[in-house]
Amino acid sequence: MQFQQLQYFVAVAETRHFTRAADLVHVAQPSLSQQIKALERELGADLFLRARGNITLTDAGEALLPLARRILADADTARHEVQELVQLRSGRVRLGATPSLCTGLLPDVLRAFHDRYPGVRLLIEEGGSHDLVRELARGALDLALVVLPLPTPSPALTTVELLREDLVVVSSPDAPRPGRGRRTVRVSDLEGERLVMFRHGYDLRELTVAACRAEGFEPDFAVEGGEMDAVLGFVRAGLGVAVVPRMVAARSGPGLRVTALARPGLHRTIALAHRSDVAPPRAARELQRMLLER
Repeated sequence: MQFQQLQYFVAVAETRHFTRAADLVHVAQPSLSQQIKALERELGADLFLRARGNITLTDAGEALLPLARRILADADTARHEVQELVQLRSGRVRLGATPSLCTGLLPDVLRAFHDRYPGVRLLIEEGGSHDLVRELARGALDLALVVLPLPTPSPALTTVELLREDLVVVSSPDAPRPGRGRRTVRVSDLEGERLVMFRHGYDLRELTVAACRAEGFEPDFAVEGGEMDAVLGFVRAGLGVAVVPRMVAARSGPGLRVTALARPGLHRTIALAHRSDVAPPRAARELQRMLLER
């Protein structure tokens, strides 16, 4: 009994027509008929009652049909599982993340993932949450780390909260400490401070500006338009202060003073997002698991 014969048998049983079944499995009709006859000889029983324009299953055919379907389904499962394992030896993961997360959260997780699956290519795209959501929706990314709430909520995306991160104020050690030298500062203390501000579309820019306006003042920008590395460099140079995630500040190296924000402070919620209608590839699901368990 051959696997291919079972495929042909199921196709005929479902279409009740030899020609349509042959089209379904992409084989010539005479070849399909020969294979069915060979299967019947192997089993020692007719599987179909053949009458002009009317193909029905015999009792033997009725008994074989659920078994054949199960065998074919098991074969598909085996093929899928092997392909999944192969993906973890090669394959790729397309991950989007905001620049601050690329600096703060991802390095340790990506190193652990690469150590475990060195054959999987990691393709990282930096961008704001709005851009990353758009790239996810069009299928250009498998996963994305975004800041909640999303700029445009989408029912086509599934998001899982990953962490809630504190924001801090960074300044040059050579400049006066913000907040008149206190160990913690309030958002209201940033009034009158020159801020180094991120470019438009950057989640941290929108969050900081909104917090200042909620305290009744417009922030004063010393320089604006940078990405994370540029902002930190401008702060080190003494151009002003900036509000950044605590993880970024912890990894920023020497040359920066870190001052906590007094309660209730400022926070941001990071989530892992993927399309709801398409399951991420196996390698992407493994990276997702490692991010959630970090």
